[in-house]
Amino acid sequence: MTHMRSVLVASLVLLASAAQAQAPAAAAAAPAQESAGAEAPDKDVPPAQDMAPPETPATPVPTCPSALPPLRSPIAFMPGELLEFDLDAMGAQAGKMTMRVQRPDNGALPVQIEAQTNTFFSKVRRVKGTAVSYLHPRTLRPSRYTEEATENEVRRTADVAFVAKDRSVKVDYVVGKRPGQYNYTYDKDGLDVAGAIYLMRQLPMKEGLPVCFDVYGIRRLWRLTGTVVKREHVSLPVGEFDAWYLTGTAVRLDKPKQKREIHVWISDDARRLPLVAVGTLDLGAVRATLTAYTRPGEKEKRAKKGKEELKW
Repeated sequence: MTHMRSVLVASLVLLASAAQAQAPAAAAAAPAQESAGAEAPDKDVPPAQDMAPPETPATPVPTCPSALPPLRSPIAFMPGELLEFDLDAMGAQAGKMTMRVQRPDNGALPVQIEAQTNTFFSKVRRVKGTAVSYLHPRTLRPSRYTEEATENEVRRTADVAFVAKDRSVKVDYVVGKRPGQYNYTYDKDGLDVAGAIYLMRQLPMKEGLPVCFDVYGIRRLWRLTGTVVKREHVSLPVGEFDAWYLTGTAVRLDKPKQKREIHVWISDDARRLPLVAVGTLDLGAVRATLTAYTRPGEKEKRAKKGKEELKW
């Protein structure tokens, strides 16, 4: 079995379900392979472990056919919104995650994601992480993204700057005591894993709508290509929802062999709640499921014990 492990936890976005939430999944399968030496050249080395500078692949990933469509209005979320999720890996609960919209800061709208493995998974690998995306309040494109994670006492941080003028992404990171820097250029739209789900909540959903953008996650740039498949009913312990189902594939731009399949359900109402996100990995499925939400002016809603009808 390929050794899959990522240190940055949990982000409920198309890529995040596949790339970030795999920390708990890999922890469950934690190989004794860690001390087995260098990875074979053809192995699918997780981005969290891959410290090599980005390379230009022999066959570049195809560009997005078009930019993202204009976003719908009004914005479905506001400062004070808090979403809570359970994280599951390979059929077992792996941890908790929250998504929070903060107060405006210097003209930007910060959104924060926090996640932590539970007691069971922490016996193998303790992971706790926070990510903040600073979004433009109208376009929902990021100007800055920060992440901080601790895995078994090893601290990892990144400060990422997005510049729309030249479509550049500058990454300054530190792993343990080792600093580094990467520079990327995105194609038509450049997002980060924390802010991407908020932008997706504002897409003008319709069956067959194509979705394609570049997204930063775990020191790497990925290209996500997907489609709004259909509208369907979703039953969760937190409530009954009509929802839009989106599916896609994220491909790492400097190593196109690394791909992540992703599935997301977003409620078809004024709130546009991210209900479920599933990422398929070599180890199986990793899932984030909405269990509670608090929105200004609304009564808090929490999951009740009951049958869940969305199966994966």
